[in-house]
Amino acid sequence: MENKNILTKKDASILLFCVFAVGFCTIIYELLIGSVSSYFIGDSITQFSITIGLTMTAMGIGTLLSRFISKNLIYWFILIEILIAIIGGLSVPILYYVYSIQFCYYPIMCLLIIAIGTLIGLEIPLLTRIMEEYFKLKENISNVLSLDYLGAFLASLAFPFLLLPFLGIFNSSLFAGVINLIIGILAFVWFKDKLTLKRKKMLKIQSIFIFALLIVFSIFSKEISFYLENSMYQDKVIFSKQTKYQKLVLTKNKEDVRLFIDGNVQFSTIDEYRYHEPLIHIPMNLVKHKENVLVLGGGDGLPIRELLKYKEVKKITVVDLDKEMTDLATKNTIMSKLNNKSFSNEKVKILNEDAFKFLENTNEFFDVIIVDLPDPNNSSLARLYSKEFYKIAGKKLAKEGIMVTQATSPYFSPEAYWCINNSLKAAGFNHTKPYHAYVPSFGDWGFILASDKKIDEKNIKLSIETKFLDEKTIQNLFVIPKDIQKENIKISTLNNPEILNYYLRGWKYWD
Repeated sequence: MENKNILTKKDASILLFCVFAVGFCTIIYELLIGSVSSYFIGDSITQFSITIGLTMTAMGIGTLLSRFISKNLIYWFILIEILIAIIGGLSVPILYYVYSIQFCYYPIMCLLIIAIGTLIGLEIPLLTRIMEEYFKLKENISNVLSLDYLGAFLASLAFPFLLLPFLGIFNSSLFAGVINLIIGILAFVWFKDKLTLKRKKMLKIQSIFIFALLIVFSIFSKEISFYLENSMYQDKVIFSKQTKYQKLVLTKNKEDVRLFIDGNVQFSTIDEYRYHEPLIHIPMNLVKHKENVLVLGGGDGLPIRELLKYKEVKKITVVDLDKEMTDLATKNTIMSKLNNKSFSNEKVKILNEDAFKFLENTNEFFDVIIVDLPDPNNSSLARLYSKEFYKIAGKKLAKEGIMVTQATSPYFSPEAYWCINNSLKAAGFNHTKPYHAYVPSFGDWGFILASDKKIDEKNIKLSIETKFLDEKTIQNLFVIPKDIQKENIKISTLNNPEILNYYLRGWKYWD
């Protein structure tokens, strides 16, 4: 039997620290699983909703089950911390592996969430009951809940600003597991007098084994994550980094280099010119003045490479949220070679900030605005395809300026494509002009021009050297086949991001 000694003030302080750490780890596991699932599956709203909903339900189950633990509370608390350390700490490696072998990802994800949530649900009631020996009920509940919430709050700040940038998703999982294990070890060392010899021996063996396992995973985390990522991608991974905002991966197969952001291909060196030439050269040859150009997105530097072919261009402002992306394009030898060191050109100014906020705050007017943002596959990106966003962008165009946006695939997701077109019209542009090009890596890909002046593509005369475009090809790009035309498509706003629903519905079938 456990020793029934009354808790001292130091004992209570140790337990209160455990409460704080428990709250910290709880949020970390939710954020980790939600982020990994968003990265693999997409649709971040759904993934986080499932993760949070299942976690809260499982915590309720754990709280309910805690009533059946009436004795040996310290022992059970330490055991639960050890179990969370192994399950939670290895949750991300497990999900990486399951996704890499394409085996029952959702069921296993749900099982992990339920297991972690149930164990978390057991923690707080046990700690509360243990501390009944020192605090009155009113003080006990307020102390436990306030420290639990404080831990959760600090975790919500640490995750985006510290853990992801410095550790990445893979190591953040192991880090949280180690914290849980340290809590268990701390409780074991401090309260060992309250445990039987048999239980001491058993907990010690379990702790040593799991600590060694987590340390091994931590030491070889880079190799393990690279191995798992290589199994997820068709080609060899040559660069991988989890930034504050997204997961960047470069792969290579002979001469074909590909950039992936959150698992979605951004370009292939074999055919990227088929995307960037229509994106850049069509709008650039529809304006008289092209001195001042704004690029929203374009962090890989490839659109800038094409813009620098025009001697008339005097200034190019690139607004890309992720500094890690623009640093990769600038400092990575392969990337800088692909973009012809475009970011080192004195005409180019890089701003790492939110595109929406930049447009709201800038006093400049631009002859051409190039919107080369990732697809609207989550709520954060969907706002950059809204009527409000396009309206602000339109106000920053020079009198005879023109804007172009990449507009996802008119074949794979036609509703999303026409939603962008209709949202541009609703934003106040007098004229919009959809066009598309076949890019083997993507399939049929769409673009939409928008301007207050009439857009006449028949007058385009190319003045620079290209691989794909010529004047006859350009005319064909503006022919929209009957089978991808859609009517009665809603516009997308900040309040009702219809683009997200259209996009996810369209790509769900093809995925």
